[in-house]
Amino acid sequence: MITNEAGLGATLRAWRDRLTPVAVGLPRGGTRRASGLRREELATLAGISVDYVVRLEQGRVTTPSAQVVAALARALQLTGAERDHLYRLAHLEPPADGEISHHIPPGMNRVLARLGDAAVGVFAADWQLIWWNRAWAALLGDPSSTPPALRNFARDTFPVDDRGPRLAQWPVVSQDGDAVEAAVVSDLRRATGRFPRDRGLARLIKDLTLGNERFAELWKAGAVGAHREDHKVVAHPMVGPIEVDCDVMRDGDEDLKTVILTAAPGTDDDTKMRLALVAGVPEPAYD
Repeated sequence: MITNEAGLGATLRAWRDRLTPVAVGLPRGGTRRASGLRREELATLAGISVDYVVRLEQGRVTTPSAQVVAALARALQLTGAERDHLYRLAHLEPPADGEISHHIPPGMNRVLARLGDAAVGVFAADWQLIWWNRAWAALLGDPSSTPPALRNFARDTFPVDDRGPRLAQWPVVSQDGDAVEAAVVSDLRRATGRFPRDRGLARLIKDLTLGNERFAELWKAGAVGAHREDHKVVAHPMVGPIEVDCDVMRDGDEDLKTVILTAAPGTDDDTKMRLALVAGVPEPAYD
């Protein structure tokens, strides 16, 4: 039997206490009674309420969902073994081989925290957005206002309908939209070979094939490849259009994709990106 000292709540507190704000890219700010993260900071990083973190740590909630566990594992920068332990403490099975992982390794987390003012988002193998920084939210809109099921670049690229929130909350135009579409489809086909047992990936491809003619046409072509780079124009609602370069770096083990949006130094677009970051996150463009 698991004791209270080794249970879910105590383990979460121990992992929170060992992680410094600097390690996750947060300012240290003011006087702190402990060097670790505050509950409020963990809640923000994981995209859950502070009250829910309190209930987890106090043992009043012992069976969080797999989505919440994955978010906590990312926010706490857990190793693979620690992530699996967290799943088991929550009475869940860890992700199996052949399934897409939404876990970000600790070393990658440390790199992400040091990328400065660049707008950065991390996508899983199925193009699900699993992490973003403050600059990403300021440039494209805060993804936390979009339901998790819709935080997917493939669904954004090949919409099944035009209702509801989108991943990018104002218009973003690619320099070569056809190439981006083809790259996303071929990358998804590549993912089916890496993760043949992932039911979410199979469901995504089925939804897009049945619901979007363009996706179905490209999927039928059978190309296999990877998305690398692009040039985009973001129609920012507060500072006007911003031209950015979009580069994609990949993690070979989990097929994570780190998307970095930057503007050329010393240009008007660079100034606009900095202004957007200072201005903060505008309200979403949809009703």
